Amino acid sequence: MRYLSTRGDERLVSSARAITSGIAPDGGLYVPEQIPVINEEDWASLLTMSYQEQALYILGKYLSDFSIDQCQHCVQGAYHTGNFDHADIAPLFNIRDHIYSLELWHGPTCAFKDMALQILPYLMTTSAAIIGESNDIVILVATSGDTGKAALEGFQNVDGTHIIVFFPEEGVSEVQKRQMVTQQGN
Repeated sequence: MRYLSTRGDERLVSSARAITSGIAPDGGLYVPEQIPVINEEDWASLLTMSYQEQALYILGKYLSDFSIDQCQHCVQGAYHTGNFDHADIAPLFNIRDHIYSLELWHGPTCAFKDMALQILPYLMTTSAAIIGESNDIVILVATSGDTGKAALEGFQNVDGTHIIVFFPEEGVSEVQKRQMVTQQGN
C-alpha cells in the first residue's frame, strides 16, 4: 500500500514514510492510493473478532511495509486493559432494536481521541525503525481541549519521542489545563 498527498503531489510513499512525515511536502495529508476491498466473508469474520484482532486485520490492509510482528507489537502495546478500563477496549452495546452504542471513552483520558493516540506512538516509532530514521521524533500539538491530554498520555515514556503541547491560556477549561500541566512521564 502506498500513499499520496490530498493536494495533488503524485509522489507515492510507503506507509512508514507517510506516518513519520505526517504531512506531505506540498502541505497535504497522506491518503491511501486505494481503499482495500473487504469481501462479505471477511466482514462476517470481523464481527466475531476482538477489538485487537480487528485492528490487526485492518492495519494489515494499510501497512503493507510492516511485518505481522510489527503490527502485533503496535496493537498489543496500545490496546490492552492497562490502557483501557474495559476488556473489549471499545464495547458495543445494544440499546434496543437496531440501535447500538459504541463506547469510545474507556481510554486513559476518557476521550475518543485515545483510540488513535494510544497506537500512534507505536506506529511512529515502528515506522521510524522501518525507514532507518535514528533521530528522535518531536510531536508538536496545538489544542483547545482534549487532544493535548490524549497526546501527552499516548506519548508518555515512549523512547525516542518528545512532545510539546500548546494551548491558549484562557481557551481551555481549568480541568483540561490541569490535566496537561500535571502529566507525568518523561
